[in-house]
Amino acid sequence: MSTVLNPSQPELNDAPVIELRDLHVHHRTRSGGLFKPNYVKAVNGVNFTVSRGETVGIVGESGCGKSTLASVLVGLQAPTSGEVFFHGRPAVKRSAKMRKEFGRAVSVVFQDPSTALNPRMTIQDILTDPLVIHGIGNAASRAAKVSDLLALVGLPQSAAEVTPSQVSGGQRQRVAIARALALGPDVIVADEPTSALDVSVRAQVLNLLSDLKKELDLGMVFISHDIQTVRYVSDRICVMYFGRIVEEGPAREVFDNPSNDYTKMLLGAAPSLLHT
Repeated sequence: MSTVLNPSQPELNDAPVIELRDLHVHHRTRSGGLFKPNYVKAVNGVNFTVSRGETVGIVGESGCGKSTLASVLVGLQAPTSGEVFFHGRPAVKRSAKMRKEFGRAVSVVFQDPSTALNPRMTIQDILTDPLVIHGIGNAASRAAKVSDLLALVGLPQSAAEVTPSQVSGGQRQRVAIARALALGPDVIVADEPTSALDVSVRAQVLNLLSDLKKELDLGMVFISHDIQTVRYVSDRICVMYFGRIVEEGPAREVFDNPSNDYTKMLLGAAPSLLHT
């Protein structure tokens, strides 16, 4: 279970990058009346932490709340209630300075790179864009950074001159990962990053993410419906069911000795790493 951190502690270096306490996200549905609206509890009382140097897997079926939780983690969704801490500081309501700091520290890799990347921009411009937005470097240093990012994710330098449609799906996801790394984040949130890829390239992308975590001391939140894939990359696993985390622990322990019936069902339904 996550350790409770006192946000007034001065030793913020030991704090998780992100911590959620008793987090709720409720969505109003179209059913129900004006005075008695119905709500879906997409996230319902979740406690969660992620620190640098660890990969936390979040696994569950579609509709369990894992993507909503990801949206909170990257700042795209405000919680209905609960607390969010960023490096030990309260972060539900963020100043402009904290929003900029948060934007640099927490990056996201989406499920489908073909829709996440601007098809009209070259890969050079896609990777330069975050640096320009945050006012980092000059033209020469940005070009050098793009070259480093391409090398880091295993793409040739010639890829910089083409658009996303001119490379393969696996290469597009490498571009998306490179863009997520452009600002030197503390944490990457990867939401189903291999589900839109061909089976033949899924393992390559998973290996890349694992290597980058070790090389850069990244924190990573890896979200998937496939518990075998989550186990492959994760140090710790959180199993979500109807908006709650029903089981959490070290990946090996959750996989070898699941205590929750839903976890056991997920394991039985996903017999191989590259299960489709």
